[in-house]
Amino acid sequence: MKKEFKAESQRLLDMMINSIYTHREIFLREIISNASDAIDKMCYLALTDKNVGLSRSDFEIIITLDKENRILTVSDNGIGMNQEDLETNLGTIAFSGSKKFAEQIDENKAEEIDIIGQFGVGFYSAFMVADKIEVVTRKYGEDKAYRWTSEGTGGYSIEEAERETQGTDVIMHIRPDGEEEDQKDEFSKYLREYPIYRLVKKYSDYIRFPIKMLMPHPVVKEGSDPENPEYEEVFEYEVFNSMIPIWQRKKGDVTEEEYAEFYKEQFGDDMEPLEAMTVSVEGMVSYNALMYIPQAIPNKYYSDDFQGGLQLYSSGVLIMESCRDLLPEYFNFVRGVVDSPDLSLNISREMLQHDRQLKLIASNLEKKIRGKLEDMLKNDREKYETFYKAFGRQLKVCALDDYGKYKDQLQDLLMFYSSTEKKLVTLAEYVERMQDDQKNIYYASGDSLDAIDKMPQTEILKDKGIEILYFVDKTDEFISDTFRNYKEKQFLSVIDGDLDIGDKEKEEKVAETFKDTFEFVKETLGDKVDVVKPSTKLKSHPVCLSSGEGITFEMEKYFTAVSPEMRMKAKRILELNVDHEAFLALEKARTEDADRAARMCEVLLNQALLIAGLPIEDPSGYTDTICSLF
Repeated sequence: MKKEFKAESQRLLDMMINSIYTHREIFLREIISNASDAIDKMCYLALTDKNVGLSRSDFEIIITLDKENRILTVSDNGIGMNQEDLETNLGTIAFSGSKKFAEQIDENKAEEIDIIGQFGVGFYSAFMVADKIEVVTRKYGEDKAYRWTSEGTGGYSIEEAERETQGTDVIMHIRPDGEEEDQKDEFSKYLREYPIYRLVKKYSDYIRFPIKMLMPHPVVKEGSDPENPEYEEVFEYEVFNSMIPIWQRKKGDVTEEEYAEFYKEQFGDDMEPLEAMTVSVEGMVSYNALMYIPQAIPNKYYSDDFQGGLQLYSSGVLIMESCRDLLPEYFNFVRGVVDSPDLSLNISREMLQHDRQLKLIASNLEKKIRGKLEDMLKNDREKYETFYKAFGRQLKVCALDDYGKYKDQLQDLLMFYSSTEKKLVTLAEYVERMQDDQKNIYYASGDSLDAIDKMPQTEILKDKGIEILYFVDKTDEFISDTFRNYKEKQFLSVIDGDLDIGDKEKEEKVAETFKDTFEFVKETLGDKVDVVKPSTKLKSHPVCLSSGEGITFEMEKYFTAVSPEMRMKAKRILELNVDHEAFLALEKARTEDADRAARMCEVLLNQALLIAGLPIEDPSGYTDTICSLF
C-alpha cells in the first residue's frame, strides 16, 4: 500500500537532493554513516543485554555491486528497524532516529557509542544517484522483516519481507547516465569497484567497523603455461577502511615513520614533514588533532588555487576537506586533521555552524602551533631556519596585515640577517646584544645581502661594532613602518634616517661652515633633491641619498613595480661627506669654476641614485658629464 511522506515531501525532498548537498558522491558517506549508527546501537545493546551474543568484532558493513541490474547495496548487521521505525525514520523526512536514541540513553553510557546522524536527511541524499531505493530491514529481537520502497516523488510503500538476521540492506537502483558526452559516466561510476573504494577511503576511512566489498584480483589460470601464464579475475572480500585513525591512537604507540607516512599519503607530499603535532582534549569540547609543519612550500601556495585549512572529521567521518576556520591565516601552511564528536553540524554535515566550539578548538590549535615553533626556534635552530626559509615570508606578510593586528603573536618568530652574526637572528636576540647606550634597532634595506653590505651608510656603524639587520625581502621594509618599535626600541633605517649617534653641535657647526656650498648644490639641482646637508653617516664615501620620514626608497621601488599609477615617491635628501676629497674639490670649484662645480653636482646626485638602486634620468648624459670633468 502506497503512503505519502508525512512532511511536505516533494518540495522538501527536491531541496535536499538538489540544494543541501553540493557533491553527489556524498551520498555514500551518509548511507555508510547510517549503517555505522545502527551498529553502534547494537553494540550498546550488547553491553546491556547478554542475549545479544555478539561482540564488536562480529559487526561489519558490506557493499555489493550488481552491475547488470545497476544496483548498489549497503548492508549492515546493526539494530535494524520494524514497521513503526520505518514509518518514523523514513516516512518522515528530517526525523533523526539517531538523535532520539542518543537523547534516551543513560548519560553515563553515552561515550560508549558514537552517533553521527543528527538531522535524519542523509538517507535521502541517495536519491541524487538513485531513481528508486529499497530498504530491507529486520529489527533485533523481532521475527518479521520489512521492505520500504520509494522512488522519491510519489511517497513510499512498506510490506513484509524476508531477512535471516537483524540489520538493514539499503538497495539503490542507480540512475541511467545522461546522453551528453560529459554525462556518459555520470552515474555508472557508482557501479564500479575502484570509484567506490576511493569514496570509502575519502569519506569513511575511519568508520569504526569494517567496510567490505568483493574486489577483483588477477590470479594465474589453473593449468596455464608457467612460461606464458594466463590470468583470470577472482573476487575476494577486502576491508576498505582503516577503522582506527592514527590521530586517535596513543602517541607512544605510533612511530615517527608512521606519522610521516600518513602525512605523505594524506597530503600528497613527497617530502617528510618537518614536525608532527598531536593534540587530545577532553572537556567542554572534546577533539583529537594531528597537525604537520611541511618542509617546503606546498604546490600553488601563493596562488588563489591554494586551499588552506585542516581536514575536519566528526567521529571519523570526513565533514570538510579544508576547514579554514580552524587555522589563522598566518599558519595556513599547516596540514592536518581535527576530529570531534561535539561539533554543531549543519543539516548536510558539509559545513559548520560558526559557534564557540569551533572558535575554542581553533584558539587552542593556534597556541599549539605557535608553541611548537617557539620550541623549535629555541631548541632546534637548524630545523627552524629550514621552516623559516619556506614560510618566513608568510609570517611577515601576516604580521603586517591589518596595520599590525597580529604583531604580538608573530614578532618573536621573525628572523633577519645580522651584519655581525652573519646569519639569521630574531629581534629578541638583536635587542639582547645591543650596546649599553644604543637606543635604536638599526636596519638597512636592499636587493641582496651583498648589496646592503657594501652600502656607504653602513660603514660608520660597523666601525662602532653596532649590529645592523639586513632587510632583503620586499615585505621587510614595511616591518619598521608597521611595528615602529620592539621592546621599546625604535626601528631606525641606516639608509633613510639620521643615525642618532653623532655630535649634534659639531653637525650644526659643519652645516654653517659649508652653508654656501650646500645652497649652491641645492640651487644647481633644483627640484631633483629636496634637501642638501652634511652627512653624519658617511666615512670613506663622498655621497649618499636618504629619504627621511615617510616613504622610503625601498617602498618607492615596490609601489613603482606593483602600482605605478600611484606615483609614490620618497623625498631626496642628498648627503655629502665634507671630509671627502670629492667635496673639497666641489668646494674649490664653486669659487673658481661654477660651471664645473655644477657638473660635479650632477655627478654626485647620479652616484647617490645608483647607490640607492634608483634610476637616473639620463644615463648617456651622466657618462658624458663624467668625461667632461677629466
